[in-house]
Amino acid sequence: METPLPEPEPLKALIESLRCLPGVGVRSARRMAYHLMQHDTRGADQLSRALASAVKDLRHCSRCNGFSEEDICPTCANPKRDGSLLCIVETPSDQNMIESSHGYRGLYYVLMGRLAPLEGVGPRELQFDRLIARACDGEVREVILATNFTAEGETTAHYLSELLRERGLKVSRLARGVPAGSELEYVDAGTIAWALMERRSTS
Repeated sequence: METPLPEPEPLKALIESLRCLPGVGVRSARRMAYHLMQHDTRGADQLSRALASAVKDLRHCSRCNGFSEEDICPTCANPKRDGSLLCIVETPSDQNMIESSHGYRGLYYVLMGRLAPLEGVGPRELQFDRLIARACDGEVREVILATNFTAEGETTAHYLSELLRERGLKVSRLARGVPAGSELEYVDAGTIAWALMERRSTS
């Protein structure tokens, strides 16, 4: 069996960096790296600058915890949004999917994850104390739990439901129009809109 040619260190570093992307193994990362270096060095440079800018300029909104260039993101700063409704999602991608349904005009809180004890992700890692403070600001009247219908998402929703109801807040959950075991990022906008309208109380 022939020994593969040794790769230059910069190329090896690029391949390893691409492997951090979800679903990208070493073969896919190598294919991407070779493509960029062989066929699209301009695209590679643009990607490099865009990543550097995102890392440097993006921050977490102080109200919803989503990505923003400013301390408060445009959604939270929009006076036309209904401040009495707070929708809790796992990721910014989930937030974008709910927005694309055009069926929700409240505000959001982005967890940036879900409870996963076996992976060492608990309430402290997700800063639940910050979420509770946001939900108990005196303006929020209903919290909609829009975590995914996976085992971890359901665990997160149940845990948060108990915490929030103890503080006198109305808590509801997306209706089962969203298939069990699915992630919002991959659900069509019409299904999400229906699930929002048919949301149920968690009590």
